[in-house]
Order: sequence, then C-alpha cells, then structure tokens
Amino acid sequence: MNDDVILSAEDLVKYYPIKTGVIRRVTGHVRAVDGVSFELRRGETLGVVGESGCGKSTLGRLLMRLEEPTSGRVTFDGIDMYSQKGGAMRRLRRDIQIVFQDPYTSLNPRMTVGDIIGEPFDIHPEVAPKGSRRQKVRDLLDLVGLSPEHINRYPHQFSGGQRQRIGVARGLALNPKVLICDEPVSALDVSVQAQVVNLLARLQKELSLSYIFIAHDLSVVRHISDRVAVMYLGKIAEIGNDAEIYERPTHPYTQALLSAVPLPDPTVQREQIVLSGDVPSPANPPSGCRFHTRCWRAQDICKVEVPLLVERPDGESGHQSACHFAEPRQIVETAQL
Repeated sequence: MNDDVILSAEDLVKYYPIKTGVIRRVTGHVRAVDGVSFELRRGETLGVVGESGCGKSTLGRLLMRLEEPTSGRVTFDGIDMYSQKGGAMRRLRRDIQIVFQDPYTSLNPRMTVGDIIGEPFDIHPEVAPKGSRRQKVRDLLDLVGLSPEHINRYPHQFSGGQRQRIGVARGLALNPKVLICDEPVSALDVSVQAQVVNLLARLQKELSLSYIFIAHDLSVVRHISDRVAVMYLGKIAEIGNDAEIYERPTHPYTQALLSAVPLPDPTVQREQIVLSGDVPSPANPPSGCRFHTRCWRAQDICKVEVPLLVERPDGESGHQSACHFAEPRQIVETAQL
C-alpha cells in the first residue's frame, strides 16, 4: 500500500436481510453498500455525498467496524481492520473515531459534558492517567471553542451547535488519525453549520487529521473537501478532486445534483437538470447501471452491463466515473436582468 494512504476500502459490501412470515424466512436483501472502493490519503478530506438512502452512513459505520461487512476489506495504516480481534481492535479504534449526525441524540442526557468527553479514557486509560483526565477534558473543551468552565453542565444546557462541538471533542479525545464525520452539520442552522465546518477545517490543520466527511449537501462538502465521492444506490458514481467534480462533472447523476444546488445570488439562474422517476429501492436495484432508469443518456448497454469506475482520458489523474457514456458538462449560470 502507498505510504501516503492511511485508509482504504476494497470492494466493500453490506447487505441487510429482509425477513418475512412467521418463521422470519429471508426473502431478499437491502443492498446498502455494494462494491465500494476508495483511498483516503494522510491529511486529506474525502467528501462522500448523495441522496438519503444511498449508503453513506452505512459506509461510515463499516469503516469504523460498527457494522460487519458482507464482504470486502478495509485497511487502516497497513492493517487489515476486519482481521483484528479483542485488544488489537480496541487499540486500532483509538486512531479512527466518529462524529455522529444528531447532536441531540448522540450525547447521553444523564451524563455531564466532562463525563461524556472523558468516557473514552475509561476504555483507553493509557491515553490519560486518572490524575490528568479532568484537565485533559478542559483542554478539549477549549480546543473546540467551548468554555472549560462548562465541564459540569449537561447536554440540555447547550445549543445544537455547542452540542456538536462536544461531539467533536469526544471524537478527538484519543488523538485519532482519522475522523469520520457522519453528516455533522445536517441538523444545524445554516449559520451554525459554517461555524462547525470552519472548526473542523482548523482542527485538521492543527492536529494533522484525515477526514471522511459524509453529507448530502454539495455546497457544504465543497468548503472542506479535497476530493469528493458521489454515491448512488450503494455504489460510487464518480470520484475526483473538488475542482473536477464541481467544474467538470462527467457522470449524469453528479451533473443533476450540482444543477440543483441553490445559488446565493437571486439574480443568477443555473441550468437545471430534472430527473425523471423516483430513486429505486436498494432492495431491488435496477440491472446494469443503477442510474439508467432516470438517465437521459441511457442506452441499451446501460440496462445490462454494470459500468466500471474508471479514469476518463480527458480528465485529471484520479478522476473516475462509472458511466458508459461519461462526458464533461459545465453547469451554466446566467445573470437575469
């Protein structure tokens, strides 16, 4: 493995069984993640975007091994994560932590902020000896922009943005190398979203962190990501650096998503791509290319042959697209007089 790569997923698959009847017989599977491969470099932010139900959060849980995969492999810093057991897996988890989506349900309401942030030290006492834990928690509160004097307060005494900062502090408690951010700003007001994104960007520089930033809002992802992976029905449709994805997208789904991003200037209009039909069920995805039922470029081959995620000859190195008829398309914006 390239020494510059800290985390990689290889053909990662997660199917959930569908059970029906009195005897709970398996009659099908929900294909939440279906053959996802990518690499995360040291100090990099990889944004993962897509509509609700496309498998983003399941992918995050698989990378943390909060879920066991149906098949596939995750390698962290040269170590096969799924081959680790007991204490070895516990030690590995110190280096890869997660910030959950909802700051209102991810914090125990019966625990003080000091206990919430300090709880990882109970599992990993070697990180902070008992005598220094309280000061360590106070330092973490200060690091994320909260007053150390609030260490004895409870979650209900904080706003949504402050609660998410507490979640970030808990994620940083064990000095991880990788932080998985599972839609960390989707439950917050727009003004607060910017504060949390700026906080994460600052912490990344100060602590040399690598991020997997999961979101459904393309405009939020653009502010923090070095590369972006676009998911559709459990698969990566396109992946590349932020300039390639936002300025020269090649997959029709990426182009449609970008055309729907709201513009801050009401006098400017963007050419909009309206997709036909609804998102198919992950329990019964279309054959061939999963996007062909809604794609304006679809031809007969799209119905039967799964497109490979490959680099395009006219794009930059690392810009990959899973489309038989991928072609760059610039989303046109026009000023209205």
